[in-house]
Amino acid sequence: MKKLLVVMFAGLFACGSAYAADPKTDAMKTDTMNPQQNKMKTCQAEAGDKKLEGKARQDYVNNCLKAKPAKAKSKMAECNAKTKGMSKVDADKTRSECMKA
Repeated sequence: MKKLLVVMFAGLFACGSAYAADPKTDAMKTDTMNPQQNKMKTCQAEAGDKKLEGKARQDYVNNCLKAKPAKAKSKMAECNAKTKGMSKVDADKTRSECMKA
């Protein structure tokens, strides 16, 4: 009975290690990363590109993680900005063309 258990656990261990080494599972891990993890990965890569080490790297990554992305203007806001100072008829026409683009 003990031999059967030992063989069974050895088989499970072998299957588990084969699954862990599967490159498909590594790809799935990166696909399921949340936005904070993606940001951390990006900041770490940027610090590596700049060849930062020690305290300088830590400070850079911390500041990078704290930085908020620039707010993207809505399309309507951009089109409205283009029509400032125009007459209502011209502004409506320009805004309509801008929104279609």
